Amino acid sequence: MRSTFRALRNKNFAALLFGQTLSRIGDFLFQIALAWWVLEKTGSATAMGTVLFFSTLPMVVFVLVGGVVVDRMRRGLLLFMSDMARCFIMVVGAWLAFTDQLVLWQIYVIAILFGFADAFFLPAYNALIQQMVAEEDLPSANSINSLSMQFGRVAGPAIGGLIVGFGGTAVAFGFNALSFFIGALTVASLLNLPAPASTDQGGFTLKQFKEDLRDGFGTIFSTPVLWVAILVFAFTNITLAGPYSIAMPFLVQQELGGDEKMLGFIYAIFPIGYAIASLIMGSFQKIRHRGIVFYVCGAIAGIGLGVFGFGLPLYLLVIAALLNGAALEIDGLIWTNLMQEKVPPEKMGRVSSVDSLGSFVLLPIGFAFTGWLIDTIGVTSVFIAAGAVTAVISLLPLLHPVIRKLD
Repeated sequence: MRSTFRALRNKNFAALLFGQTLSRIGDFLFQIALAWWVLEKTGSATAMGTVLFFSTLPMVVFVLVGGVVVDRMRRGLLLFMSDMARCFIMVVGAWLAFTDQLVLWQIYVIAILFGFADAFFLPAYNALIQQMVAEEDLPSANSINSLSMQFGRVAGPAIGGLIVGFGGTAVAFGFNALSFFIGALTVASLLNLPAPASTDQGGFTLKQFKEDLRDGFGTIFSTPVLWVAILVFAFTNITLAGPYSIAMPFLVQQELGGDEKMLGFIYAIFPIGYAIASLIMGSFQKIRHRGIVFYVCGAIAGIGLGVFGFGLPLYLLVIAALLNGAALEIDGLIWTNLMQEKVPPEKMGRVSSVDSLGSFVLLPIGFAFTGWLIDTIGVTSVFIAAGAVTAVISLLPLLHPVIRKLD
């Protein structure tokens, strides 16, 4: 267990982790508040899908720019600016909700602005960890970072369900604003970390920007284990994230007869599976047979989500959620280690942005389509179909010999 937490000896990493853990709690709390607000105000899965469409569209549009900027600027500064921007957005949202002026189009605007900030935050965060943590401690840092994410996923929905139930949307938005402010304060200690050494050459010109993008794509497409996975992500992110993010609130209300507290409880179960897997995997220096394990776990995750459509008792849904979370966590750790193994640190920002683009490029359309599909064929059918499609897509790459031989 000691080896799992060895990366915390790095004080900069520990400070970053503390602040972002609080931000993650606020983020997942906000998601519960947002989902239930849309459900109560509109009762429309299409509206829910549209909100998520607007939140992911800026990521697709700006993520490549964000990745190149990350490789040519101080990453701590980018994180600070992103946290402060999202804090301000949430303060405005909380004020609108408190004064009972919040309407759907304003939610769309908030979603767009958040997506824009995330396009810079996500590649900067991933690249900064690799920059400041010693190579031998990266498996530990990845595991701890994942534990932080899963803690936020457990605590955020649980707290969010209670806050929305007893305090309302405005309080939930305000809590999220506070979490971003605290996150920005902890990131302030990292403002003086230098930009990557390679950025001293060539200047930040349009020509250099295009060369950096070409370099990012070239690194991906020259490595089959990377581009195959990103292609799979492009489709399975739709079939997993759509039902999870859009259909789950409707399943809780329409099929389980629950409220926002039950929704928060169910959302909190998934990351417990993540956390269990993360604790176990963090003690391993390397996972064997990574190609087979990676894609089989993807299929297991699809099955774990698909069973939500079969009208099973709540305790069986809890088991399915744990299974889904554990499988996705193993996938996430394998993927992070593969990226750090195959990509040089000075290129991580641009390559991460290509990864994000591939993963998210179909997601806006997928979210909008999922919302329409729920209103058309019903919430349970969407879960069953999505689970089956995820399992099939996840197993197809095992036909490639390079994937099967990846150790």
